[in-house]
Amino acid sequence: MFMTRFIGRTLFAAVKSETSAAAAATGYARNPLEAFFEADRTQDEDKRVVYGRSWKASELRLKSWDDLRKLWYVLLKEKNMLMTQRQMLHAQKLRFPNPERLPKVRKSMCRIKQVLTERAIEEPDPRRSAEMRRMVNAL
Repeated sequence: MFMTRFIGRTLFAAVKSETSAAAAATGYARNPLEAFFEADRTQDEDKRVVYGRSWKASELRLKSWDDLRKLWYVLLKEKNMLMTQRQMLHAQKLRFPNPERLPKVRKSMCRIKQVLTERAIEEPDPRRSAEMRRMVNAL
């Protein structure tokens, strides 16, 4: 348990300290582990931060296949970041802030799969429909 806590703190400290002015100016993270941690807020902020809602299926039906694919990977990255942060805080016996974010991301991902499956079912060409279903199931 001590090693887990130590490694988590070391990784988190390394992630926070590995930024440079050039990386900040270009918007790219220098350390690839930064993508798995949320930007740190100041401790002075006592007010609760409100995050957005999950995507509705009706909104997703209006998007193109490529937009849905891009949104899927954005949500996957967000889910990985939230789960990493939750695990790290759990190992340190700290409370995970805003736990309602994870179900919103999962619900949006399920709705994307639902919309893509609907499109695959509506496809008149059986070969293309089967290929689309394989792609959806691979997500």
